[in-house]
Amino acid sequence: MTVGRVAAIGEPSRVGGLALAGAVVLVADGPEAVRRAWRDLPEGVDLVILTPVAAEALRSGPAAPAGRRPLTAVMPP
Repeated sequence: MTVGRVAAIGEPSRVGGLALAGAVVLVADGPEAVRRAWRDLPEGVDLVILTPVAAEALRSGPAAPAGRRPLTAVMPP
């Protein structure tokens, strides 16, 4: 079985600590930065943790990167 990587997208104060748990941290301050991080997710990422602000930026935004469908989870506010 292959285990994918975990990434986190959002404000630095919310996602920074996840690097200690091995997540790929993609700091994104603002909607355009969130969409860019989402589009450019590294290969092998199967779970993306989003801050509430990041999730809102992706609500009507782009589809999953390169046709992939990573599982997403939104942090509580």
